[in-house]
Order: sequence, then C-alpha cells, then structure tokens
Amino acid sequence: MSFGFLGIQFGWGLQMANMSPIYKYLGAADDQIARLWLAAPLTGFIVQPIIGAMSDRTWNRLGRRRPYFLTGAILSSIALVLMPNAGSLAAWLVPNLPKFYMAAGLLWVLDASINVSMEPFRAFVADKLPESQRGSGFAMQSLFIGIGAFVAGIMPWILRHLFHVSSETEAANALPTNVRISFYVGSIAFLTAVLWTVFSTKEDPPENMEEFRRKKAASAGFGHFLREIPDALLHMPRSMQRLAIVQFFTWLGLFCMWLHFSNAVPVLFGTDDPKTDLFKRGAEWAGWCFGVKDLVTFFASFALMALARRMDRRLLHGICLVIGGLSLLAVGLFHGEDNRFLLMADMALGGLAWASILSMPYAILAGALPPERMGIYMGIFNFFIVLPEILAALFFGGLVKNYLHGDLVHAVMAGGICMFIAAAALVFVPKEQAAAPAPEPA
Repeated sequence: MSFGFLGIQFGWGLQMANMSPIYKYLGAADDQIARLWLAAPLTGFIVQPIIGAMSDRTWNRLGRRRPYFLTGAILSSIALVLMPNAGSLAAWLVPNLPKFYMAAGLLWVLDASINVSMEPFRAFVADKLPESQRGSGFAMQSLFIGIGAFVAGIMPWILRHLFHVSSETEAANALPTNVRISFYVGSIAFLTAVLWTVFSTKEDPPENMEEFRRKKAASAGFGHFLREIPDALLHMPRSMQRLAIVQFFTWLGLFCMWLHFSNAVPVLFGTDDPKTDLFKRGAEWAGWCFGVKDLVTFFASFALMALARRMDRRLLHGICLVIGGLSLLAVGLFHGEDNRFLLMADMALGGLAWASILSMPYAILAGALPPERMGIYMGIFNFFIVLPEILAALFFGGLVKNYLHGDLVHAVMAGGICMFIAAAALVFVPKEQAAAPAPEPA
C-alpha cells in the first residue's frame, strides 16, 4: 500500500535536488529563487485539504483514495516531462518572458498534481491499519520515500558518470542533458509505482453504505467543503493543535535547506557562477548529499518501526529533530571540494530526522483523529507544513540578501535553529490517546 510513495518521491526528490540550480541555469538571481519556490507550499495549502475532504466522501470502482492516486500520477508524469523543457516552451509560447518564470509555472502544475496523489496516501494507511500498526505503516512510507529520493537525487550523477550522458547544455540558458533525462526517468517511475499500488491493493467499503450515501448527498457541492474546513479547524483535537507548532518550525527548517542547499554546495566548493564546471559539480554533489540523506532515511525507517513500539513517539521524534538541527548547523564547517565527503556524512545524519519527520507526527496524530474525518484532518495538518514554507518563499530571499549578506551557507544553517525550536515544542504535545467521535459538521 505504500509502494506508490516510491514514485511520488521521484517527483519531490527531483525538484528538491534540481529546481534551485534549474532556476539559476535559466537566469534567475539568488534573491529571486525563494519566491520562485512559492508554488510548492501554496499548491499544498490549497489542494491537500480539498482532496482530503473529497476523498472522505468518495466511493467508486477504484475505492476511496485510489482514484486520487491515479489522477495525480498521470498529471505529475506529464509535468515531469515538460519541466526540463521550460526554456524551450518559454521561447516558443512567450518569447519575452524570462525563462525561469516558465519553470516556476510548471512547478505549480507539478506540485498541485503531486499533492493530489500524495495527500490520500496518508489517510489510506490510517484507514487500513489498526492503531497498533500505524507507527510501522508510516515508517514503511518513510522507507519507500527514502529509496525514491535517494535514486532521484543522484540520477543526474548516475547518468553522467555511469552512462556517460553529457552535462553540457545544448543552448543558452538550457539545462544540462543529464538533468533533462533525469526528469524523463522520474516521470516513468512516478506513474509505474503509483499504478502498482492502485492495482495491487484494495479498499474496504464503508461499513454502512446507506449511511455513507446519505452523508455524501447531504454534503454535496463545493460549498460544503468551504464550510467543513473551518468547522474541522474549530474542532481540531488538542494533540493536533500542539503538533501544528512542531510541524511549523520543522518545515521552516527544511525549507531553508531545500531552498538553498543545492546552490550553497557550489559556494562551499568556491563558486556561485552557474556557467562553470565547478558549479555543476557542486550541484551534482548536492544531489548526492540529498540522496545519501534519503538512503539513511531508508535504513532508519526500520529502526523507527521497532523503536516506535517500545518508546514514547514524542521523545523519539524530539531526538531525531535535534540530530537534524545539528546536521544543518554543521554545514558551514565543510569548505572546499576536498571536504565533500565530510559534507555528505553530515547530511547523512539529517536522514535520521527526515525518517522521523515523515512518519512520527502522522503516527502520533492518527490516533487522535476521528476516522470519519481522517482525510480532511490529514489535509489540514498540511497547513502547518505549507504556511512556514509560504512565509519563507515570500520573505526569506530578502532576509538572506539584507541580513545574511547573501550567504547561502548561513541560510541553510538557519534551518538548524528552527529544528531545535521544533524539538522543544514537542514537550507540550499531549501523550497519545484514542480519538473521540467527531461532531457533525456545521
């Protein structure tokens, strides 16, 4: 049931490792890049709660969540094919438009499509597993996320060094060939993995189909979703309220890393000029660092499965967040290409935090949520992921330029401070307990 996450992570992994360099290849300045990333959080903010609420009330031949897996996978695969051709599309469709704006527009399409696939996967696991197995279920998602992200992150390096695909660009402001082909491979992997889950799993129908149909008819129409989301926010369980603070600072720290790490590594190597081979080597090495981090996530997921059954999940998650914070703070210690393996080892420690971030908050949360509103609450929980990302996208570029003197390495290190704050906020999260039945939507 979690195998589809392997493909979904190809979509996320390719963009996390490559979008910031892509923007630079297409002519964007460093202080513009944060705003160009706005698509990622804003589409999640809009799409996930709506898709979550819709999937709670869907039942057809494919089931409840699987129709959304399939639709999102098809759209995401198309967007992954178009993304590396953003420069050519801009020159053809809107010749006077800076090419990086076309890439930003395609990122909106890609992220909206990935969110359509991804959001129901969280609810899918919570639907199908009893409370005693949910920690393992979400850790299994982390396992597949780790594999997919590892391969996606190092794909340009693999194509260049093992298959001898050129890293040269074919025209001014074009992407390196190995990066372009990586996106094509990701498109195939995304669709294939999600199709495996769609056709190899089944969903159980609602226990009382007549009652389900009655509620579905009573809540038909888009206006209902606009009313239900505020109502769900009003009745948000206390555990979810406290976890929201943890998520806010966690993902603020992660976004600091995603925004700037791929361009910070070339700076550590000694250049910020995207036309140089050293920059390309630095960007590829950033992909390796992301990939190794995600490989550690793969192995850490097994340990988390076992530890989550034996210790307080809040304590376990807090320890992992502290390790992640230390990893980001230490990035600034490794200057020069000669220290690239130390930088990789440092980022590998971040894989422990990433494995926990992808599983423990959802395992803690799932036991506090009413089953009949699992989808919408999982979507609303995403608010507290995307809100800090939106703030970072809007304002972090100015902060880096004006207060960090444009130093992208310090921008990454700022994420470590956010991780420490998130770990401290876990102290206020109540101990897990079973959810009370949800009140009827207003």
